[in-house]
Amino acid sequence: MTPPASAPAFLASAGWEGARIAPLAGDASFRRYFRVTDGEKRAVLMDAPPPHEDPRPFIAVGEWLSGHGFAAPEILARDLDQGLVLLEDFGDERVRDHLDHAPQDEHGIYRRAVDVLAEIHKLPPCDVPRYDREVYLREVNLLTEWFCPAAGLDVNMVGYVEAWEAVLPVVENDAAPPVTVLRDYHAENIMLLPDAERSHGLGLLDFQDALAGHPAYDLVSLLQDARRDVSVMTEATMLAHYKSVAPVSPDFDAAYAVLGAQRNAKIIGIFTRLCQRDGKPRYLDYLPRMWGLLHRDLAHPALEPVAEWFEANVPHKLRGVLKPEPRP
Repeated sequence: MTPPASAPAFLASAGWEGARIAPLAGDASFRRYFRVTDGEKRAVLMDAPPPHEDPRPFIAVGEWLSGHGFAAPEILARDLDQGLVLLEDFGDERVRDHLDHAPQDEHGIYRRAVDVLAEIHKLPPCDVPRYDREVYLREVNLLTEWFCPAAGLDVNMVGYVEAWEAVLPVVENDAAPPVTVLRDYHAENIMLLPDAERSHGLGLLDFQDALAGHPAYDLVSLLQDARRDVSVMTEATMLAHYKSVAPVSPDFDAAYAVLGAQRNAKIIGIFTRLCQRDGKPRYLDYLPRMWGLLHRDLAHPALEPVAEWFEANVPHKLRGVLKPEPRP
């Protein structure tokens, strides 16, 4: 986590000459983050190095969110050629960290997070690509591309795609109009802000991959969290709350289950890839939770073709703990 060599000159050009740069966090991508301190001033430096990363989508979606009153970090300075962006600092209190120490606050915070989504969903989507079948299939194929080989499974690849093509129309043909889907809306990407009046006191992060899609997707991301346990009761209560504050279609519950299965299958593949390709074995610790969530979604009648494929191709004893060797 050494700052990029160009960081001091970039900060100086933005009025932060001599500022202290300290590692803040990394994520599952090539992006890195540093806290910048200059006296009483604080900011966050995003290092999104090209060609691996492009900060333009983050900036565009962030400006759209801010323009509609949501709390995305203000852009203080940018150098797109070097992939450097200076951001407003939302502090250190992530929802995940807060709830680890104050689980009694889960209901209230999640209710506010659902309210933010409902307000986003009342707006026409921002100018981003559609979350279409090509994307859905590319994502679910990560499970057969990475997890299945790691588990030593020789599976019916054609049948897997056919099963998903049989269930995705539940989402595609739903009457719900497309909304801005942030795609990683969960407790590690939502910050608790000191100003409780600003967008329900919740700051938004990690939305550079936003697409225009079904409103249930970000609810799945929030309520079937890959990184923390959300109780079945909390999930049901928050779904009911969303339905009380936002219009939903008759097929909403089926679409929620399909998108839950789609997202969870994708993440199983991604976490396996992070271990094998990127040398990040800690992500395997999340696989038992992901398989548990996927099992719950597959129980919905709308997922019957996909559930049958898993029964025929992935033995239950191989769903969960995995210790794959890195790919050469």
